[in-house]
Amino acid sequence: MARLHQLAHLFLLALVAVCCQAKTVTHDFRVSWVTANPDGLFERKVIGINGAWPLPLIEVNKGDRLVVNMHNDLEDRAASIHWHGMFQNGTNNMDGPSMITQCPVPAGHSITYNFTIEQAGTYWYHCHTDFCYPDGYRQALIVHDKDAFFNDDYDEEIVLTMTDWYHDLQDHLSKEFLSLYNPSGAEPIPNSFLLNDTQNSNITVKPNTTYLIRLINIGAFVGQYFYVEDHSFKIVEIDGVYVEPQEANMVYLSTAQRYAVLLTTKNSTDKNYPIVTVADSSLLDGIPSDLKLNNTNWLEYDKKADHPIAVMTVDDSTGLDPYDDIKLVPHDKQELFPDPDLEINVTVTMQNLMTGYNYAFLNDVTFTPPKVPSLYTVLSAGDDATNATIYGEFTHPQVLDKGQVVQIVVNNADGGTHPFHLHGHNFQMIDRAPGYGPGFYDFLNGDPVYYDPKNHSDFPKYPARRDTFVLPAQGYFVIRFVADNPGVWLFHCHIDWHLSSGLAMLLIEAPKQIQESTHIPQDHWDVCAAANMSTKGNAAGNVDDFFDLKGENKQPAWLPAGFTTRGIIALVFSVISAVLGVTSIVIYGLSGVKAQKHLTPITVVRERESGSSSHDSNDVVVEQTAAVSKTG
Repeated sequence: MARLHQLAHLFLLALVAVCCQAKTVTHDFRVSWVTANPDGLFERKVIGINGAWPLPLIEVNKGDRLVVNMHNDLEDRAASIHWHGMFQNGTNNMDGPSMITQCPVPAGHSITYNFTIEQAGTYWYHCHTDFCYPDGYRQALIVHDKDAFFNDDYDEEIVLTMTDWYHDLQDHLSKEFLSLYNPSGAEPIPNSFLLNDTQNSNITVKPNTTYLIRLINIGAFVGQYFYVEDHSFKIVEIDGVYVEPQEANMVYLSTAQRYAVLLTTKNSTDKNYPIVTVADSSLLDGIPSDLKLNNTNWLEYDKKADHPIAVMTVDDSTGLDPYDDIKLVPHDKQELFPDPDLEINVTVTMQNLMTGYNYAFLNDVTFTPPKVPSLYTVLSAGDDATNATIYGEFTHPQVLDKGQVVQIVVNNADGGTHPFHLHGHNFQMIDRAPGYGPGFYDFLNGDPVYYDPKNHSDFPKYPARRDTFVLPAQGYFVIRFVADNPGVWLFHCHIDWHLSSGLAMLLIEAPKQIQESTHIPQDHWDVCAAANMSTKGNAAGNVDDFFDLKGENKQPAWLPAGFTTRGIIALVFSVISAVLGVTSIVIYGLSGVKAQKHLTPITVVRERESGSSSHDSNDVVVEQTAAVSKTG
């Protein structure tokens, strides 16, 4: 009996120890418009929390429960929060993307996110409804780990976020981007770039001290290179995955990517050193003369010493040589997953549809949101939940069986890079071409190069893992993961302009297990009711026949055969020319001038006949006739 009491006492002590370690971290977020001028160039409306901006940094410990009560006071738009990099294992309904795992939260309404964090590292949170996060609704989320292998190797911790910044509201920019007048799909160019939501800042450090620096690109579009002049550092984490320490001088962070590095300061305090962030200019269709691509902040040893501007040694960012993340080795030495049970093979293209707008595609589908959040379709579909058809043709759905090894091959027929993010997982990065380095843009010199399963480099024994991976221009990558996290997960380009134009697809992982384990809180149902959105049925909202998709949201129709982007651009400007010509005639006719002869050019638009030697056979040609005599 005494032995039994002793065991019970030890059990209670262990239980108390566990309970004392984990805690609940609660935040009340009232989301509203505030004003800010982070680059000192332009004051504008931004999305703040509790009347302030920048937004609050969230810090928790591994094992904590995070509860965030969000009330939307934006008045003119819906909102949500995605917890970027959180697996949400068992809490798929807390993931945050509107029309995937929840309804958008209308103005004047509230939602609670409540989940336990069983992972550690560097993450962030951001709005995942329409275009709201580039207006300032994003910030770092740090998960501390008392068991991190590098805990004894540093003295202090620093969090650095980097971002592109726009002076215009996304409402205005998005209308210009998805527009008949932007048939090439040129993305809006940022007005500036920020570090910790400011510029020209000083990061005060002590000599001979090692810092754990957490780097996060919370931007909407542009990747950035990061380095500190005359310093190196050791990479110890990428996207929440610990890696074997690797010495590096520079890293590249696409939107949504994160690194944790160990940097040891110098013994001397007689000099300050530039912290350099360089915008990836290869992503920009044009560079305004007043746009500062290279930005200097400072690792400040002595505030009285000089603060020198960074010295650039290359003509543009493509000449920089960051450490190639695919070469990193995970600290847990997880081996390459077995050959895939399922391979998803998609190709990125940018094409114009009947609207004249430029859309992004995976194969021939540009993502179009369903009328019912896809998670709710799973929960209301019964046995039909395992059939991809019910999730809609234009969500590009793929149903995964629990435990499957899934391989995704993404080929890029586009001339730009694309950082792809997978919700609910990190993944093994097993191949990419070209790799980071001097040849990263080499494939732009010819036709796109697609992945060939019979001719590729050897896959690594211990592949690096992360949740956001950069697809090279006109190249490819191959990733692999195990479908061990039931949920509805989005796979998408994290350039917000490209997500909005359709560069995404839907993975429905283990739908029967989702039905068994998912409970939707009442406040989430209430949000849908407030938004006047259905919570049952297929992608079209049909509850009587889940295979009847009549009325689903569809992508616009394809252009007639023979139209090209060049032709559309010519057509757009010829229409503008015609309108201006007619307008001038009307103005002239109403001006009271006596009747006289004058000449008005007539714009003619025709398709060039096939066989032309100077243009493609399907170019639209703009001509002007000599002139036609008119009387006013």
